[in-house]
Amino acid sequence: MVEDSVDRADSPDDDHGGGRHGRVSGSLPPREADDGGQIKYDTPNTKAAPSTSTERVGRRETGNRGLSGSGRTAARGERTANRTARIARTAGAANGRNGFGRVSLVGAGPGHPDLLTKRAYDRLATADVVFYDALTSSAVVEDLTQDTEIVDVGKRPPNRTPQNEINALLCERSKRGERVVRLKGGDPCLFGRGGEEAEHLASEGVPFEVVPGVSSALAAPGVGAIPLTHREHASSVTVITGHETPDKEDSALDWDALADVITAGGTLVILMGVARLAENVRALVDHDVPPETPAATIQKATWDDEETVVASVGTIAERNEQAGIESPAVTVVGDVVAVREAVEPSLRR
Repeated sequence: MVEDSVDRADSPDDDHGGGRHGRVSGSLPPREADDGGQIKYDTPNTKAAPSTSTERVGRRETGNRGLSGSGRTAARGERTANRTARIARTAGAANGRNGFGRVSLVGAGPGHPDLLTKRAYDRLATADVVFYDALTSSAVVEDLTQDTEIVDVGKRPPNRTPQNEINALLCERSKRGERVVRLKGGDPCLFGRGGEEAEHLASEGVPFEVVPGVSSALAAPGVGAIPLTHREHASSVTVITGHETPDKEDSALDWDALADVITAGGTLVILMGVARLAENVRALVDHDVPPETPAATIQKATWDDEETVVASVGTIAERNEQAGIESPAVTVVGDVVAVREAVEPSLRR
């Protein structure tokens, strides 16, 4: 039996300095770029890995023993040409084709800068312009260098930026030869329109890459001590968007199938579902999910104002309203929610 509860993150003990927005503490580590554009980090007391260059040279020389002097010279020349070609290809990938700058579709993770990947840090540190959305924590962008242009292209009213305008901006800045970062909360390809933007960039001949991020679908339950899978509770996970109205005639969601996942012991994760959560859980109950099935909502996972509400399918919407839960938030439905009660006393943030 899971008891209803509301858990707010403890206030941080250290002084975060406020920053421009003051939501999440943290900063990008000091770094600088070398002449090749690679990021260098300070790594004291780190021993270099043993070199294998001698072994490689030995293998090459052994392979050349049957060649004459001119043959060995020709072989070395061919190897040099191959190396030069590889370097050129790498430089082309980094700097773009036809003078275009590369566009990096970067996942910012759930919020805290510590959960950015190393590659995401690298792309942010060397970007000419960063286009970020409303679900990106301010702490991720507020410590970028003054030389980096930061543009808010969020889709929340009243200042919604249409997707076609974002697509045009990415292409325009790339064609100027700039290094462009499109920064998205979580992972760019999980309800982040990363796929749409990749298609548009490709149609315009703009070189791009995808830098995966830690999705809130995984991070929020994790930091809330709710495992999405557990050998004694769940062996499957389904992630959906909560934007759609369940009774919408052309809905892409099959509520019969979703209910079957839960009753069979699976876990359901609802993203972007705060506004319509009452309708979503009502649809689950209408499709035979027991109202007492455990459910939890995690608001702003890894941010300073993180908050977790634990209830049941029948009560979670009302409990969220009482607690004042706002977006961004993730709701988890399934037996795995019960694990939190057993481990939460030892959970440290």
